[in-house]
Amino acid sequence: MSEDHLPAAHGSADRLGQLDALRGLAACAVAFLYHPQALFTPAALADAGPVLGWFHRFGWTLVDLFFVLSGYLFAHVYRGGTALQAAGTVKRFATARLARLYPLHLVMLLICAVLFFSQRENTPLAFAAHLFMVQDFAPSPGQTFDGPAWSISVECVCYALFVLGATAGPAALRRLTVALAAGALALLAWRGLPGGPWDGDDLLRGLAGFFVGQLIWRGRDHLVRVPSAVLALAMVAGLVLAEGPWSAIPPLTLLTWPAALLLAMRIKGLASAPLLWLGTRSYAIYLIHQPVIALVRKSFGVIGGGTIIIVAVHLALIAVVLALSDLALRMIERPAQRAILAWSQRRQLTIAAA
Repeated sequence: MSEDHLPAAHGSADRLGQLDALRGLAACAVAFLYHPQALFTPAALADAGPVLGWFHRFGWTLVDLFFVLSGYLFAHVYRGGTALQAAGTVKRFATARLARLYPLHLVMLLICAVLFFSQRENTPLAFAAHLFMVQDFAPSPGQTFDGPAWSISVECVCYALFVLGATAGPAALRRLTVALAAGALALLAWRGLPGGPWDGDDLLRGLAGFFVGQLIWRGRDHLVRVPSAVLALAMVAGLVLAEGPWSAIPPLTLLTWPAALLLAMRIKGLASAPLLWLGTRSYAIYLIHQPVIALVRKSFGVIGGGTIIIVAVHLALIAVVLALSDLALRMIERPAQRAILAWSQRRQLTIAAA
């Protein structure tokens, strides 16, 4: 969810605009198709139709697409980890990740602490876990404060493992990538829990998706030769298998989301200005939408009514979240990122001079 404008070590990597767009569309699907169902009564959504019905049941799995995209983009920018082997690059990597993720996460945590302080699950321990970005690993009754932020802590674990493997050498990183992708998928398949999302799957989902994304990047020269029709069939096969009496994550992470990534790379029109606009704001959309939904539900309760009311509420939600996300990018994310990176640079110069 947070890989746009990744700093490349030793030269700039080409921006993969189609994947920016895909991430933006996935963030919008989670924000505007999956989570908003909590605003309405089951009767109001009874005639949602097969497409919207799929998003109501499986929209949570789009987070696994975020993990796959993260793994691919990190491999792309850091050249499969080799760009992290030079002296000082790991420290710059960590600073860049902190500058990218933490400022908006902190602001949203503070806002949620003010708005939802009375909720039983929002304990001081949960607040401290969010503060140190380990929220998914703290003992708590479900998601707390800004719920979608759970995936940030899982991604941080993936980043750390990626760096450890990269600094150990290319062979070690390859072995680690295969072991983590295969092991996480095997455990998810073995657990075989249909439905979801389940809190116990969070870390496994992150490891599976992130390192499958790494494997796709490593095999990109071969995968580029796969016909688009075959990729489309793989997407459909994953969607069909996800409906079975087992966890939906392995078939989607192995088939649907990799195929979506590879197909997106072939659609130049995805890198259009409006979709790039969405992609650049995808992190803000992801962190902002759920508190907005929770605030609406807290203020107005569960909403009934017909199609006109449902559409009107969705349009209003989209307008508010996109406006706030644009404001967050301009007023929080970019200024904070520049400030942290500039401070780190000044500190390195001071140390070098000393």
